[in-house]
Amino acid sequence: MGKYNFDQEVSRYGTSCIKYDYGMERMGRTDLLPMWVADMDFKLPDEILEEFHKRIDHGIFGYTDPDQEYWDALNHWASSRNGYTINPEHVTLGAGIVYGLATAVTAYTEPGDAVLIQQPVYYPFRNVIECNGREFINSQLHYENGRYTIDFADFEQKIIDHQVKVFILCNPHNPIGRVWTREELIRLADICLKHGVIMLDDEIHSDLIYPGNTFTSMMNLDEKYHDNLVLFLSPSKTFNVAGFQPANIIIPNAELRAKYRVSNDASAYSNGALMGQVAVKACYTKGAQWVDELLVYLQGNMEYVRDFVKENFPKATFVEPEGTYLIWIDFSGYGFTDEELEHIMVEEAKLWLDSGKIFGPETAQFERFNIACPRSTVVRAMEQLKTAIDSHKKEN
Repeated sequence: MGKYNFDQEVSRYGTSCIKYDYGMERMGRTDLLPMWVADMDFKLPDEILEEFHKRIDHGIFGYTDPDQEYWDALNHWASSRNGYTINPEHVTLGAGIVYGLATAVTAYTEPGDAVLIQQPVYYPFRNVIECNGREFINSQLHYENGRYTIDFADFEQKIIDHQVKVFILCNPHNPIGRVWTREELIRLADICLKHGVIMLDDEIHSDLIYPGNTFTSMMNLDEKYHDNLVLFLSPSKTFNVAGFQPANIIIPNAELRAKYRVSNDASAYSNGALMGQVAVKACYTKGAQWVDELLVYLQGNMEYVRDFVKENFPKATFVEPEGTYLIWIDFSGYGFTDEELEHIMVEEAKLWLDSGKIFGPETAQFERFNIACPRSTVVRAMEQLKTAIDSHKKEN
């Protein structure tokens, strides 16, 4: 029995929560069980909340910059969880990871330049490319027998053919849950180094790793790979503090760092959000035990869904996650059209999920489930889905 109660249900309605409060605006209805956007339904522990209260009780909330306590907290977490340290001189604060990615894209490319991603992947990656007038290039991940791998030959050929300037890496990968191995990362890094491609490495899910898997940060690799590396870190997924928009953009190379800061200045962003800085300090110094227990709970949720799918959805494929709190399920075996699958999920199962089609056209038959919620919510979702599929089966 752990110290923290993740079974506690906390209503988020009426808190301007996009996950719960905007069903009518986004889906045209309010009767759906939301398991879509990647945030958690768990209340933070008192140890962290007390630090927030202390800062709020001070009563003055002007401009602020990171202090030594901030850097100590960041390095405590990076060193104790992943075995590397961060030079504060290499860090620029951002207004969230997606902001940082967009800033980097504009810093390192010109309109029309090619930027590569690996779909199915977090859909804002494509948005920050195309909305900034850059050319989106996809090296599709290889899917076989319920597992994803990297097509390295295609990856390198796409770089050559399109003169790719920037590659955006997601590790751990959202939505497929892969935690890329050291060997895979080195192969990617070698290709990028060979062709002068700058790597934007989103490690926002790096604290959420299931037993039997080992997370390797790009910072853990040989320093030669740091020369074209821009690393993005945030406690926002681990501690569900995305609303504070904390983000640390780590750029070891001085020239790349200077270019990033020019682009950052062009966006008129200078001082990081005050509560984002408080979150980094509080979470990274007070939250270790809570995260350890959270991972055990998430693993239980994941195993529940895996077993439920195996028992009740024989034509679906559960893609085993190695990390993150996101579950990726392939329903293509049922032979539904894309429209039929969406109808079943929304109209019959009454689930608000992220359809696989938003991660790339090849995965329209997949659905992404967010299991960072009390077990009762997961059970309810699976039962609703079973009722819907059982009553709407379509034989091949």
